[in-house]
This record gives sequence, structure tokens and C-alpha cells, in this order.
Amino acid sequence: MNKTTLFRISFFVVISLCIVSCGAKYTSDDFSRDKNESRVITTASTPSLKKLVDSLKINKNLLLINIYKSLYKMDIVYDKKVIKTYPVVFGFNPFDDKLKQGDGCTPEGEFGIRAKYPHSSWSKFIWIDYPNKASWEKHAKAKKDGTISKKATIGGEVGIHGVPAGYDYIIDEKQNWTLGCISLKNKDIDDLYESIGTKTRILIFH
Repeated sequence: MNKTTLFRISFFVVISLCIVSCGAKYTSDDFSRDKNESRVITTASTPSLKKLVDSLKINKNLLLINIYKSLYKMDIVYDKKVIKTYPVVFGFNPFDDKLKQGDGCTPEGEFGIRAKYPHSSWSKFIWIDYPNKASWEKHAKAKKDGTISKKATIGGEVGIHGVPAGYDYIIDEKQNWTLGCISLKNKDIDDLYESIGTKTRILIFH
């Protein structure tokens, strides 16, 4: 038995124990980068992501963050399995893809992480690399076809962060309050912040 096989067996054993002890369940669907095909764990009683990462000795950079705007959720994926889910909210226009500064939209697509740092108002801030090449291409096309003004700027400073102290309830109530960022409860952003690497990839779906 090689090391890869041994690790996979250990992974399934630990996750299974976590699920049994916490009352969570998987579906039998195969994973892909689509909201209908991810294996899902119910989240309210699952262990913290940090506990899972530490106990399984997961390489933080190999985690994948899948964000589903229409479902108000963020899945943390490892080895093609969802190991943690957080409720999230978005910009004040949660329906459309971000094309310009000030549209209140959360960008869709694949992104990396530019930086991670504490935030005085929202606990932590995980800065994503919007605008990236694909973002610029969408922006240029929208100008060309007249969807946005030719004078529009693309914007930036989009990230994942918490909420002002005492405002966790706006996540439960699905209040889309940001200018385009993804917002979590403060305990959740703290957990996420400690558990991911600087090379973790982020996929944002409608």
C-alpha cells in the first residue's frame, strides 16, 4: 500500500468519525466545479475548518473555496469533497456579475488570493485578485457592447470578510450589504482565515 492510498484511507476514516459524531451527512454525488455536483456536509454541527485541517494535516494551499451566490453559501473543498460550508452574503446587487466599479455586484469566476490581513471593522480580510485577466476581458466586452459606459472603471479591493461587531444576524437574514465583497459571520471568517493558504483558489458561481 503506497503513501497516497494510506492517506486517502486515513482521510475518509477521520471525516467519517467527524460526521458520525456531529450528525452530518454526505450526498453520494461526485464532485465538480458546479453547485449541483459537490458532495455536501450539513454545516451547523461540523467541526471547525481549522480543526479539520489540523487533524488531517491538510496542505492549506490545496483547499478550494467554492462560493454560490444564488445559494448564499461557501463550500470548502478538499480532495473533491466538501469538508465545511459557511453561510455568506454579497454585494447589494447579488444577481449579476461584476463589470465595473460601483455596480454592487460580486465578481464571478476563478480567483486567487492577493493578501490576508486583520481588519479593524470586519475582523479579517482575504483580498482576492479581482480584477484579473478574465475580469478585464469582461469589462472591455461590456464597454464594447454598450452594457456599461466607456468611462466606467473596473473597480477593485474585493475580498472575503466579516461583519461589524454584533451584526452576525445579517448573514442569517441574507442581507446583501457589501459593495461587492463576500461577507461571513465573524467566527466563520476567523476560522476560514486561519485555515487557508495564500495559494488557495476561489471559484465564485452565480
